[in-house]
Amino acid sequence: MECKANFQQDRKKEMMAVHDAMDVLSGKWKIYILSSICHYNKRRFSDILNDVEGISNKMLSKELKELEANKLIERTILDTHPVTVQYELTRHGLTLRTIIDNLTDWGLQHRREIIGK
Repeated sequence: MECKANFQQDRKKEMMAVHDAMDVLSGKWKIYILSSICHYNKRRFSDILNDVEGISNKMLSKELKELEANKLIERTILDTHPVTVQYELTRHGLTLRTIIDNLTDWGLQHRREIIGK
């Protein structure tokens, strides 16, 4: 009985971990934004805006603030005229690199599987 209880506790922890991850990464745009930053290391706001097709300035700003609050990205203001804001993954954010790379690879394979391209 104790073994079953431990299994159920472990399973509950795993499901909570998935819930936590989905809570941080949920929404239409966060994975796209992280992918843009991840694949280029450092990105300016306008670069991300160009990469993420269909996102508005306001939504990008909101999503970047949430990603920063969750310690996944770091915002740096550069002393330029006009002022340039640059984003990069934090050490914690870099732990998502494998997931993003795997998602990219899976997406390419899936596209080939479904449409043959």
